[in-house]
Amino acid sequence: PTPCTRSYSPEAVCSRSDRAGSGQAGLSPPPQGTAPVLQYDYYGAYGNRAHRDHAYGRLLGDEYTFDFPPHHDVIKKECLACRGAAAVFNMSYFGKFYLVGLDARKAADWLFSADVNRPPGSTVYTCMLNHRGGTESDLTVSRLAPSSQASALAPAFEGDGYYLAVGGAVAQHNWAHIRTVLQDQKFRCQLIDGSEDLGLISIQGPASRAILQEVLDADLSNEAFPFSTHKLVRAAGHLVRAMRLSFVGELGWELHVPRPACVPVYQAVMTAGAKHGLVNAGYRAIDSLSIEKGYRHWHADLRPDDSPLEAGLAFTCKLKSAVPFLGRAALEKQRAEGLRRRLLCLTVDEKVPMFGLEAIWRNGQVVGHIRRADFGFAIDKTIAYGYIRDPNGGPVSLDFVKSGEYAVERMGETCPAQAHLKSPFDPDNKRVKGI
Repeated sequence: PTPCTRSYSPEAVCSRSDRAGSGQAGLSPPPQGTAPVLQYDYYGAYGNRAHRDHAYGRLLGDEYTFDFPPHHDVIKKECLACRGAAAVFNMSYFGKFYLVGLDARKAADWLFSADVNRPPGSTVYTCMLNHRGGTESDLTVSRLAPSSQASALAPAFEGDGYYLAVGGAVAQHNWAHIRTVLQDQKFRCQLIDGSEDLGLISIQGPASRAILQEVLDADLSNEAFPFSTHKLVRAAGHLVRAMRLSFVGELGWELHVPRPACVPVYQAVMTAGAKHGLVNAGYRAIDSLSIEKGYRHWHADLRPDDSPLEAGLAFTCKLKSAVPFLGRAALEKQRAEGLRRRLLCLTVDEKVPMFGLEAIWRNGQVVGHIRRADFGFAIDKTIAYGYIRDPNGGPVSLDFVKSGEYAVERMGETCPAQAHLKSPFDPDNKRVKGI
């Protein structure tokens, strides 16, 4: 269990549709009621007896459908609560690493596609690439101030230090990639794993500032606490690291909380949020909210064979600087030759579920397939992302994208689709900025 797994009150029981083996909540509460989660049975292998007929299995069995899931309306309520008021997400399953040491800055320059060498207190969204320019990870990197004393929120170090927050499902992949690069380049620095020592509570939505202003001893105004910054603050008397970030496209903050303080901090947040309409929400809501905003999911629409240029993440690459980084040469070559494929956002007016691997048609020709799809409740449409190519083998320019008529094939039937070059929800980022 994650540090915050047991933080939920009895009336806020969540369905643990296991994300990354951490028991991260899928939704809260499931419409069919609750059921005990049995020990993993390894499908009867390794001398274990397979579970035959049990309540949790029957509950999950209802999800095996090509229609919308039975808890579609539960996810909708969580998403619309986040858009209209606020939602709290337990993201404690995320990986949390520290990169410190004599060569930490050199390592950060080489590892991360974006320029993370901002002043302490800055947080940067970036990618890590391989030598082919493919994306091994997307993550946030926060610059730390040096300190001679270790704490629950940072190790003691001199010089440069960085705090990395990575998706929990790929934390081990990130760890292995970073360790390999550090060894190959012989950088003199340490990678420290703090994942089990910290919980992560994310409070997102237009009411998040009003809620957290009652819990944190800091000014949360745009001027005092801008987007993509972090501070050490006290939450209900406990020292935490607050980051103004969002993975759902709303005004919001992440609270990185020492393990012993997770329950009291969570309880303080829920108490303050009661009058503002704060709800518990799970990763099924995150999946919907994030695709609606156009945020990428590594492993689905972003993989080691996808470059950030193809994925619409050129802003994460410090190509305008002269700083070398892993994968830069491949990106420069790709940019010079033109992109042979490009990630495209499509919306479908017809209310049909999509799951990925559906064919994308452009002007009567198949040009790709869907990598990731979900339903966007704020725009009330199915949203899908997939990479498209030019059947003639040419570069996929923005003019190529805009000039086509699109459809998505679902179970043998085609649904007309609209292509978007920007997120269909809040394309100007006003909500994230608190405007």
